Amino acid sequence: TRFATSLFWQPLQNPSDFMSEVEEASSDIIEGADLFAVKSGKAPQFGICVSQEGYKAGTNVAAIALMTALSNASSIVGVFEVDGGWWYVCSRNDVILSDGDNLYLDEEEAKNQLLSMLTVPDWDKIYAPSSWNLENTEVGDLEEIFSRGKRIKLQKIKGLRGTNLILVIVASVIVGGWILSSLFDHIMAPPQRKIVAPVRPKMPVKIEAAVIPKPWESLIDPIKFMTECQNTIMKMTAITPPGWVSSGRFLCTDNAVATSWKRDTGLIAWAEETMRDLQIADLQYEFDERALNLSAVTYLGKIVKTKMVPNKKLNDLRFELNKLFQEMGINVNLQTKIVKVAAPKAAAEGILGRPKAAPPVEVSVLGFSLKSEHNPTTWLQFLTKFSSFEINKVEYDINNGLWSYEGVFYVL
Repeated sequence: TRFATSLFWQPLQNPSDFMSEVEEASSDIIEGADLFAVKSGKAPQFGICVSQEGYKAGTNVAAIALMTALSNASSIVGVFEVDGGWWYVCSRNDVILSDGDNLYLDEEEAKNQLLSMLTVPDWDKIYAPSSWNLENTEVGDLEEIFSRGKRIKLQKIKGLRGTNLILVIVASVIVGGWILSSLFDHIMAPPQRKIVAPVRPKMPVKIEAAVIPKPWESLIDPIKFMTECQNTIMKMTAITPPGWVSSGRFLCTDNAVATSWKRDTGLIAWAEETMRDLQIADLQYEFDERALNLSAVTYLGKIVKTKMVPNKKLNDLRFELNKLFQEMGINVNLQTKIVKVAAPKAAAEGILGRPKAAPPVEVSVLGFSLKSEHNPTTWLQFLTKFSSFEINKVEYDINNGLWSYEGVFYVL
């Protein structure tokens, strides 16, 4: 059975009338998205994807099958080794993160993504391949898990519904009647001489080569992301449940900020009252099994994707950055990395009718990490003026007042 992964997930505000939200997301967030699926439950969501990237209507959705099978666990993170890659899935408080359903072609990238999320405490379920030897994880049997989950299939966003469907049915009846009438007239008409027309030679069809997408053609706006991270983290630092001690760490990644508190002398009721009284949109919180730890996550505002073409070569950029940071007396970690971009599927059919997947295209980037006492507002204008920059993670440790940044520079 085929399952679709790597959908882009969004919260669903009105489950009884979801099409307007789905259509808005398909035009405003992911251009060209034409397939969707709806996850019901405590935190309704919808996922969207683009059929031109290989998705097909009627395919089962992997994330929904897993979440419904593990409905007793509200916070799940893990990586499953599957045919062709490593499937990373992450759900916090019954909400699939926007990047919490992703098929990685590179094992190391999938492992690093999982390790970064394990810095956030209080997971109900943690999955990882046995070969990784990670503590407190289990190896999930996807076949067994999916057998217990719901089979929700991808649907067309522009599918015919309601009044439009009735109009199409009526039009079909009218056209069908016209065809039958024409066929009857043709049968009753006297025979005519055959007219032989010259056959035009078939012209060869030119097959255009598939265009490999560049990773910098659709990046999250780094200035908007860093600004939203800082603003949301500052709101979270102000949360002080009486008798509960903050971990002091605030992690901003994907499209959310997460943190936690440990019970000291406080009561559950005090923490609940504090959380209910907060004026923070989309705040989700939960206690662990013994109610000794409290974790919370809230989501960033809408961040559009943008195109940022690189303008520097790797060695030139590394030299320039090292020079500037040395002059500022700041330690920075710059490391050459490889980003793999999935190539479009070949038209030829492979074994058992599966399309032959072209090997991924490798792109060299300059990895960047930095710890500083200066907040994102100070750094965002500086970092974004060098080539094409993408920020992956912002973290704040209130215990030592340091901000941590991780990202990559795309180069020529």
